[in-house]
Amino acid sequence: MNLKLAICLAIITLTGCTKSSTGRSQLMMMSESDLNKMGSASFEEMKTKEKISQSPEINRYVQCVANAITVNVPKSAHDGAWEVVVFDSEQVNAFALPGGKIGVYTGILKVAENQDQLGAIIGHEVGHVIEHHSNERLSSNQVSQMGLSIVSVVLESQNIESRNMVMAGLGLGVQYGVLMPYGRSHESEADIVGQDLMAKSGFDPKGSIKLWQNMAKQSSGAPPEFMSTHPSNATRIKQLTEHLPKSTPIFKQATAPKCVKPAI
Repeated sequence: MNLKLAICLAIITLTGCTKSSTGRSQLMMMSESDLNKMGSASFEEMKTKEKISQSPEINRYVQCVANAITVNVPKSAHDGAWEVVVFDSEQVNAFALPGGKIGVYTGILKVAENQDQLGAIIGHEVGHVIEHHSNERLSSNQVSQMGLSIVSVVLESQNIESRNMVMAGLGLGVQYGVLMPYGRSHESEADIVGQDLMAKSGFDPKGSIKLWQNMAKQSSGAPPEFMSTHPSNATRIKQLTEHLPKSTPIFKQATAPKCVKPAI
């Protein structure tokens, strides 16, 4: 096997085997049952290490928004009840895990001004679960390591003196050329899927745009987009704005929930 063929095989293995709801190719090597167990175990560990909010008002508010969202999640993503935990932390963050787990940090409630913006956050995070992004990321990481190992063996067998330099360059290429764009495509997909989901759940999809405008005010010193696993705030705002003509009619057919945000 020559070097060129080995590199091609390493890259080809990252092509998708299935399609997401938006038509994007996906590579998924993990079983859903294993991912659900991993998600549940990680969530249980977090609950022992992170401080959990004891505020009835905050918990009631977050649960209200989450309930409105999760009732519209396809059974293929999670068939059962969702567990929602509010972590008492200044982190501006939230997440959803396979197995029906949602975590919201109180810090993000200072950025999300109302139920629509919180609906955008939870919709986005649940969008990752709907599109099986955890499976993709674990699978792509495994395959990329396999690919690099193949190239390393070939370089070693050919006694190429610059092996370490080639491997370092290839590793960088995989990181910036494959894995990071892969992550950015996940984020953009979760934005769009989440905007449709929030709209179906009765939250105004324009809230997702306002949310990222708020996020932009909070962030400073972020790396250039090509060096990040996340799209820039400007990119996200542009993509979400362009999708409004599709999500707005969905919102107009839904009934808005009445989730009362407490003073934070």
